[in-house]
Amino acid sequence: MARDSNATKARLLDAAFSEFATHGIAGARVDRIAEAAQANKRLIYVYYGNKEQLFDAVLQRALETGSESVPFDADDLPGYAGAVFDHLVERPELMRLVLWKQLERPGSTDAEAVSYEGKIAAVRQAQEAGRIDPGIAPADVLTLVIALSQAWFGAVGGPAAGAAGTAWPADRLAAHRAAVTESVRRLTAP
Repeated sequence: MARDSNATKARLLDAAFSEFATHGIAGARVDRIAEAAQANKRLIYVYYGNKEQLFDAVLQRALETGSESVPFDADDLPGYAGAVFDHLVERPELMRLVLWKQLERPGSTDAEAVSYEGKIAAVRQAQEAGRIDPGIAPADVLTLVIALSQAWFGAVGGPAAGAAGTAWPADRLAAHRAAVTESVRRLTAP
């Protein structure tokens, strides 16, 4: 029977995502990733190099998935902020992965830098066209929009797990999403 290397790679990335989100780069164990992926540990090294390169692949995949799931629209920053919030509600482990990345590898990857530069340029164009308040630097607008979208996920008892360790009910999620989008609308209104 022929092996499906793409399926194995996908299982490894899925397992690595979970492992890195839970334990960070330093705490992640290749043995656990291989076991969770039902793959030979050697394949991690064959496909991805070392653990750090596997983390890079996981992060790149998460960025690509996020960009596809949440397209950026400088003319609708409240909508973008709400979509980022929704994306994180559906994937709470993504915020943990991002936090581990910031702790263990501060700075941006080339892919992150390119993505941010494009978004900053789009914000600048919207400001120049009078669609966004020009009183805040474009990079700061983008940072604030993203920070507002992510803020609840860093709070104790955030949307992913309430005080009792359970997810927030739909009405509470809707109220917080509305607060995020309204805050962004006020921040960026011309």
